[in-house]
Parts: sequence; structure tokens; C-alpha cells
Amino acid sequence: MWIIRKVLFGAMVFSIVSLLSAEAGAEKSIGVLLFSGEARYLEATKGFKDALREAGFGEPQTKIIIENADANKAKAAELVQKYAAAKMDLIFAVGTHATLAVTREIKDVPIVFAVVYDPVEAGIAKDWKSSGNNTTGTSTKMPMSELMDSLKLFAPVRNLAVLYTYGEKNSEAQLKDLQGIQADYGIKVVPVPLSRADEIPQLLPVVLRSTDALYITGSNLVDSQISAIVDMATKAKIITVTHLDDLVERGVLLGVCPNPYLLGRLAGEKALEIFKGVEPSSIPIESLKEFEVIINLKTARAGGFQIPPDFMKTVKKTIE
Repeated sequence: MWIIRKVLFGAMVFSIVSLLSAEAGAEKSIGVLLFSGEARYLEATKGFKDALREAGFGEPQTKIIIENADANKAKAAELVQKYAAAKMDLIFAVGTHATLAVTREIKDVPIVFAVVYDPVEAGIAKDWKSSGNNTTGTSTKMPMSELMDSLKLFAPVRNLAVLYTYGEKNSEAQLKDLQGIQADYGIKVVPVPLSRADEIPQLLPVVLRSTDALYITGSNLVDSQISAIVDMATKAKIITVTHLDDLVERGVLLGVCPNPYLLGRLAGEKALEIFKGVEPSSIPIESLKEFEVIINLKTARAGGFQIPPDFMKTVKKTIE
């Protein structure tokens, strides 16, 4: 009898351990697709992995394959085909282009995204409360009033030029949001579409002569030319502003930004809900509630910008 009880107890313990192991993430496979190596994408991926690891879905029990499309849409499409053939348990897409590439092809695997400005405007989801499909995720979208308030606190601005790329849904959505509140702030928003890198040396000097500030969108073309753009604007003593923290790191004067690491963690929490059996369409898409005011002091010194004390009181992070 004692032996039987011991065997039964051992079997019960084994069953409990096995159940906990299954719930903790054993045998899961996750594909991660980054559109490029931008710092915000890497930070979001780190946040995503940390949230999963802390919940028991860490490597090596959980297999996580990370691929980078190197800002190449054709390569992104090839990587999506690779993930589709691998029959992943979940795909984490980072950036609007990566998310669009995945969602166009994969309909039978849960997809969680991050660092997408407006997933509804981009055609990824039908609604913020319910995507209506196999996706959910997190967004960099923020009230542009937050950015305008900070900009006006820094300096008087009458004309705000917006550098964007036609056809890139994220940058178009940012332009649209700024245009929607320009009357409230007495600021004229001037769209400046860029389609090629070689347009910048000819077009930007003309723009800088008639504007007080440049808004830098999340366009991949604009991002790739950020050093040249910031250098020209700073020499002309024109304010550069963005909602992306890594662009402030790379020279943009000031930013009002969601934290990409926290966006990744929030996306990880949504992945955990999916692993518990919740349908992606039942998980609301979210953006962060708080934003960080960041200033690049090196750029401020280079351009001779005076930083108002009231503005400096709102700054959460400085770049030296």
C-alpha cells in the first residue's frame, strides 16, 4: 500500500510539473521579423523577449528565430515565406513594413506587432478594440498635441515642415494627425514629400528658408538620411522634432516619444494572452499612456539654441 501511494504521489507530482512546464512555454516557436536594424526595433524586440522570459517563455525551451529584412521589402517577403513554411506558434512583427508583409501572407498564425504608428490607417487591423483578424499589438501613436505643446514651450513656431514619404502609411498618418490640430495651435503644417535620397540636398535648403521647425516622421527614407537632414537644419538654426527616441539619439534636437522597450514588453504581454488561448482579435491594440520629452544637447549647442527653463523642467532624458 505504501509503495502504491508513493507511486501515485510521484505520478501526481510529475503531472503537475509537466502542466506547469507546458504553461511556462515549452515547445513554443516564435518568429520575429524586423524590417531593419533601427534602434527602436531592437529595443522593442528586447522588451518583447524580456516579458516572455519572465513569464517562463525563455530560450531554449521557447525557440525564438529573429530575422532582419534590412529595409528591403523583397527580403521581407522571402522571410515571411520562410516563417509560413515553418508553422510557427506566433510571429512578432516589428515596424509597419514588417507587419504588412506578414499580415498579407499569413492568416492562420497569431501575429503580434509593435512600433506601428497607426495599424488601422495602415490596413493591418479593422479597429483598435478588435483587429477582426489574427493580429494584435502595440502602437507608437500618440496625441500630437503632446508634441505641439512641447514644441511651443521650446520656441515660437508658425510654420512646421513635415518630411514624409508618399505611400508610407506611418508617415502619412503622422502628417494627417498634425494637420488635424494645426488650427488649434496657430501653426501652418507644410507637407514635404520625399521619394528619393538625392532630393534632399536640392529640396531641403528651400524648405529651411521658409520654416521654423522640421518634423521628422518615421519614414524609412527620412530615417536613412537623418544625419544629412539634421546637419543642414542645425546649421540653418531650424528646430528638428520627432516622436521617435532613436532619432533624437541620432541628432534630432527634441522629441516627445513613447518608449520602444515598453512597447515591446506590452506586445509580449499580448503574446502571453494568446498562449493562454485568447484569440488575437479579442485583445485590444494599445499605445502607451505616457511619453518622454527628450533633448539632444549636442545638437542644441551646435545650433546655438537657447533652452527655456520651463521647457527643461519637462525633459525626462538628455543626449550629450
